Amino acid sequence: MSAPPSAPAGKAGSTPPVTSDAARASLEALRSEIGKAVVGQDAAVTGLVVALLCRGHVLLEGVPGVAKTLLVRALAASLELDTKRVQFTPDLMPSDVTGSLVYDARTTEFSFQPGPAFTNLLLADEINRTPPKTQASLLEAMEERTVTVDGTPRPLPDPFLVAATQNPVEYEGTYPLPEAQLDRFLLKLTVPLPTREEEVNVLTRHADGFDPRDLQAAGVRPVAGPADLEAARTGVAATTVHPEIAGYVVDICRATRDSPSVSLGVSPRGATALLSTARAWAWLTGRDYVTPDDVKALALPTLRHRIHLRPEAQMEGVTPDSVIAAVLAHVPVPR
Repeated sequence: MSAPPSAPAGKAGSTPPVTSDAARASLEALRSEIGKAVVGQDAAVTGLVVALLCRGHVLLEGVPGVAKTLLVRALAASLELDTKRVQFTPDLMPSDVTGSLVYDARTTEFSFQPGPAFTNLLLADEINRTPPKTQASLLEAMEERTVTVDGTPRPLPDPFLVAATQNPVEYEGTYPLPEAQLDRFLLKLTVPLPTREEEVNVLTRHADGFDPRDLQAAGVRPVAGPADLEAARTGVAATTVHPEIAGYVVDICRATRDSPSVSLGVSPRGATALLSTARAWAWLTGRDYVTPDDVKALALPTLRHRIHLRPEAQMEGVTPDSVIAAVLAHVPVPR
């Protein structure tokens, strides 16, 4: 009896699929690569990685000069993804972001000219320095991953991530982001001033010749690509969520709506976002299940921009972060 035919050999030079462990290692290397350009800001770096895993968008807020833009540029330089940058200014038009129809005199027809939104990683720099009309140009792109021009929807590349920076709203020349747009950001990350030790490190790097405009000279190299992200997202999707953890997330979000300091609490979309980010954090830390500590770790960046305070509470010094902290302290934690 003849032996069964052997399995067909794979194509020469084919790349084996990326494993979940290899993808996790690549993302850990991504964090280290960003550290070559940005000192500290570990929480912001972690938030950007979590957003990549969750197919979400990130809003980075901080005073001028704390490396918000440099942080996103370093992330872009560490990824094998297409990136574009838009500097948001008062005279920027929606078509400058999404693209427009351009008349071609040779063919006497209009053709679509894609805007910078057609990329994998879009750096929306100082997004709150442009009027709401232009801010709203990203609403469809952030939610539907499409851009509609002249009635024709055009899909955006996958992955697609908006990393927006903004100065605090009390600074001159800023326009507050509308609630609908804030809710489309998966995370709002605050970028604080560095500690004394970190600031000394920054100055030492500059004294040694570091140029923030030349990340390649700083040694920042691509260490992760689309295959790593896809494998990582598969691992996150396989992370177990116990029904009691889902109930814990819902109880936290519902408690924000009942707070006497809050005029608008966290929506069901916010609850979904918190569960998603907690799963991503659990996978990043090497577990295949979500714990209450994972939920607590991501509660502030995931929920702070989805809470709107009453004016009298703001006058008393109440902040969204303090509301969330109070909620976490009182909502029973499942065992």
